[in-house]
Order: sequence, then C-alpha cells, then structure tokens
Amino acid sequence: MRLIFAGTPEFARIALAQLHASGHEIALVLTQPDRQGGRGMKLQASAVKQFALEHGLALAQPRSLRLDGHYPEDASQARSAMEAAPADAMVVAAYGLILPQWVLDLPARGCFNIHASLLPRWRGAAPIQRAIEAGDARTGITLMQMNAGLDTGDVLLAQALPIGASDTAATLHDKLAVLGAELMIQALAQAASGTLKPLPQPTEGVTYAHKIEKSEAPIDWAQSAALITQRIRAFNPFPGASTCLKGETLKIWLANVAPGAPAAGVAPGTIQTVAADGIAVAALNSLVRITELQRAGGKRLPLADFLRGFALQPGMAFAMPGQELALRV
Repeated sequence: MRLIFAGTPEFARIALAQLHASGHEIALVLTQPDRQGGRGMKLQASAVKQFALEHGLALAQPRSLRLDGHYPEDASQARSAMEAAPADAMVVAAYGLILPQWVLDLPARGCFNIHASLLPRWRGAAPIQRAIEAGDARTGITLMQMNAGLDTGDVLLAQALPIGASDTAATLHDKLAVLGAELMIQALAQAASGTLKPLPQPTEGVTYAHKIEKSEAPIDWAQSAALITQRIRAFNPFPGASTCLKGETLKIWLANVAPGAPAAGVAPGTIQTVAADGIAVAALNSLVRITELQRAGGKRLPLADFLRGFALQPGMAFAMPGQELALRV
C-alpha cells in the first residue's frame, strides 16, 4: 500500500522500519518537532525522523495539525504535504499529536493506530506503564481504526502478550513494539484483500492510562512490597522510582518481593538486611529486595558495585521527600 506514517519515539520507529522493509510505499512521514534533551539540552531528532532521513523519506514536523489551533500555518503546510502524497491509509504509532477530523478523513482507508494495550483497557498515553503498575498478568497490542475519540475506534486486530514477573516498562515496550509492527503488516494485507473486519470495542472494562508524571516517582514504603515493586518496574526507565536517604535522592531501578516480613516494630522504609542478593527493606507487612540503584549524578549500578561507594547498613531508613526532615524535628 501507499502509506502516510505518523509517529515519534522508538516504538514508532520499529513499526516504520518494518513497513518500509515489507515493501509498502511510505509517501510521507509525520513526526514531532525536534526537542531539547540530554545533558547539553541540544535539539534532538526523534527516532522516526532519524529513520526517515536515513532512508530518504519525505518528512513533515508540524507543531499541531489543528487548522484553528495555535499553529495554523504548521497545520496548513502539513495538510498540503498530505494532499500531495495521496495514501491508501495512514499508520499512527505513538505520534503525540491529536488528529483532527480532516486528517482522519483524508486517507482512502482512514487511519490505523497501533496501541500498546488490549483495548478498552488502558486507553490513553501510558498503557505499558499503567499495566505493570496495576499488576496486570497480560497486556498486548490492539490495532484500531481511529476516530475522533480517545482510543475509542473499532478494533482491527488484537493479540495478547503476558507480562513477566521481571518485565519493566523498557523490556515490555520492546516486546510490544515488535508485536505491533508484525500485526500492522498483517492488517494491511487483510485490508488489501478485503478481509479486515473492524469490530466495536466492548463497552465494559474501560480504563485510562494517564500520562506518567515525575511527581509519581517517590516510593511510599508504607505500601505493600507487591505495589512498590510494580511501580519500580513500571517507572523504569522513566521517571525512575526514587527514595531519600541522608538527604540524598536515590533511584531504585530493579527490585522484587523478598520472602518473609519485617521484624516486629520495624518502620516501613527501614533497611532490614544487606546481602549479596539484595537489600531487604521493610514495606507494609512485607519486604522489598533492591538489586539496582543509582546516586544523583551517578550511573545505574548493580548492588555490589553500588555498595562500594555507599555503605548501606541495616537500620538506615529510606523515606519520601520531606519525611526525613519531619522525622528529625
């Protein structure tokens, strides 16, 4: 097929690369404008833009697609580019801009979206992270015929994927990105043969995956170890779960539920043992075993390497921001 592709991060780049390799004609690529990032805060091109440039694909980076929005000139130029590249369909994956109705109506077969959950569960911006955070046993990919709603369109194809006990948002992202690309190749083949059958989403089981905020990073040690470790995995790599110790903020990257329970009278957040297989920290009637940490300005380190530069001892207490000061008063 002749396609317009819209996407921005690595999740989308994987889909674009598979579509390109499978022989589909990519008439135009839409991606978000370059953003400042890294320690030098230099402008950085998205993963999708980098692929488009490497393969000589036509590219547009509008700040908005709303003709009546804050950037009408950007939207108008994007519309001209899309009209000059008539497409059978538009494939959308983690683009990051709302598609107004004129975009949805432009391609002959409409717009197909790759969504990283089993809709209608986890509609919205952060389906991978929220599935892990909630302790879901599985997630998956849903290909959707886009409409004006928030991930409310008809389902074209869907496939489930188990969430492993050690899966982080990073590892699950990579699995789902590959699965999404594979399913989109199948869906386009079915669309071309006339066998693709859209089905309305179920009306029950709707949940929303709200955007991940940095303010969610601090660990509340008064929660259960299961909830704490789910959040640590969900927030790896962004924003990274964090905790405070001796006035310093530490990132906790890897942890699991340890057997046993805190000793009597031990407050949540207290380090109970320090061993080669992890730091056991008291939670609500349970223990969290930490195996990978990071100091501010430092690197992510396995426990043994971390302990060489930071002597953690039983009895020390992790806390949320502000709690350490409160404990001293």
